[in-house]
Amino acid sequence: MFYTPQRIKRFSLMVMGIGLLSLALLDARPGHVAAEAFIVQGSDLASARAAVLSAGGKITHELGIIRAVGADLTLSQQEHLRALKSLRLYANRSVQTAKKPIKTPPGKPADPIDPKPADETAHVTGVAADKLHAEGITGLGVTVAVLDSGLAEYDPIKRGANDQLRILSQYDAIADKELSVWSAANDDYGHGTHVQSIILNSEPSWSTGDYRGVAPNAGLVAVKAFNENGQGSYADVIRGIDWLVANKDAYGIRVLNLSFSARPQSYYWDDPLNQAVMMAWQAGIVVVASAGNTGPDPMTIGVPGNLPYVITVGAMSDNYTPDNPLDDKMASFSSAGPTAEGFIKPDVIAPGGHLVGIMDDSGLIAQEHPEFRDENGDYFTMSGTSQSAGVVSGVVALMLQADPTLSPDDVKCRIMTAARGAYNEDGTPRYSILQQGSGLVDAYAAVHVEVNGCANRGLDISSDLSGETHYAGLVRRDDEGNYYLQEVEGKSMLWADSMLWADSMLWADSMVVGDSMLWADSMLWADSMLWADSMLWADSMLWADSMLWADSMLWADSMLWADSMLWADSTLGVDSLNEPVSVNVWVQQE
Repeated sequence: MFYTPQRIKRFSLMVMGIGLLSLALLDARPGHVAAEAFIVQGSDLASARAAVLSAGGKITHELGIIRAVGADLTLSQQEHLRALKSLRLYANRSVQTAKKPIKTPPGKPADPIDPKPADETAHVTGVAADKLHAEGITGLGVTVAVLDSGLAEYDPIKRGANDQLRILSQYDAIADKELSVWSAANDDYGHGTHVQSIILNSEPSWSTGDYRGVAPNAGLVAVKAFNENGQGSYADVIRGIDWLVANKDAYGIRVLNLSFSARPQSYYWDDPLNQAVMMAWQAGIVVVASAGNTGPDPMTIGVPGNLPYVITVGAMSDNYTPDNPLDDKMASFSSAGPTAEGFIKPDVIAPGGHLVGIMDDSGLIAQEHPEFRDENGDYFTMSGTSQSAGVVSGVVALMLQADPTLSPDDVKCRIMTAARGAYNEDGTPRYSILQQGSGLVDAYAAVHVEVNGCANRGLDISSDLSGETHYAGLVRRDDEGNYYLQEVEGKSMLWADSMLWADSMLWADSMVVGDSMLWADSMLWADSMLWADSMLWADSMLWADSMLWADSMLWADSMLWADSMLWADSTLGVDSLNEPVSVNVWVQQE
């Protein structure tokens, strides 16, 4: 038969149609999920977008900050894109709050049935922010962005202490829509409003006259990335961060509060959410992240708190006696370090037990825990490292008002240097630095201390983001399971569970000794970073395509963890792809 160009064209279209029909039938076979949510990363946004469209996938998000798109992909489309060596595929992890109380640790008495009354300004006075307020330092001129579940309409949040409208913008990352500052209340969950209240509530206490927020005159940009059930996705959160970085100059954004924590399932640099957070830090935004509420065991720090660059915050409690620091303690739920890469986290701790903040009584959290609402209905008591992160975000706003020239690294250096460590009466540390970092934040000291260059030393964030170099901390573990600093003689900073439930302690000097600041230093990733007998998240092989870029394979031996089945290439089920991670795990009041 003689094939004319027209016949060849018709034949090609017929074959293409049969092929597409076959793929459609394959993806529609019984028991198969037709499309799953992924983040597809390329050398740039345009190439990622073009690749997904050419494969027939549906684009759901444009995530230029990490050169990626969110996409719904069938199995055949996933296979097609994975075959392209220039692309990375990440599961678009679901993000949701988990309302399940943690188990009471052995030897720790259960919370009372009737919760004790909480001081509504204890988190302000506990970090000496009230002393800065008396000096006129209230966060004025500094904008804090809070990426959470939205913003409810309350005057002490809408307006600063000077009665100025301080909401500069609102952005719904789920709907990809910027909202008017005059829009109706938009936090049906309640978590975001509570955190914002901790940071910048401008209402004075009826009993003490102190402001109820750490930075009562700071500006606010609210980003909604979690819905009325406290649920969201990696793609929604990354889109929110992308929008914030793009608009940081327009709204003067200097601080970003991230009061959520996801279980790490890759090295810090290989997590797409972490990549977005690193871009924010590089852009000049001080990122404050919660450590997570899955402590007190070691190696429980979550994403993005496991990033070496950001300020990661753990929680302490004043034991309902704010005027008596001797019975202060680490919160039992506060996640502890080290990270998988050997970095000490958290960096600091802050009040996180029974903090009082605004929350609408119609929100899901308030509906599920009505016993923690005050008689007037506007205030709610809540515990968690989410609240601790809010305290530190407020402190950072105070620091930046006092000295707007500070870089994110400078802020981290000063806030860690000024912190007060928890010690026994004999001068020994009450808690490991893997639990308390450099200690309890002191806002007054952080503003007045004059040091620079002591945080994130040896780290090159540009090189890290490009994949040229990655870093490891100095924490190691010996054959008996003890954690220690590689370059500290005598292993004086060992993890010690026996110190966790001590009865009394003293707040003294920072855990930072002189100029050592050992956990701020770093080293290039090397094969010596082995955890003896380590089975790190052996069942959490999330990333199906977790190999580094071909041009950034810095070490030949990729089996760095002894016995580790960590983050291997694998065939993933839907349950793995949609494993929930927590914005805020509800914990008992402490």
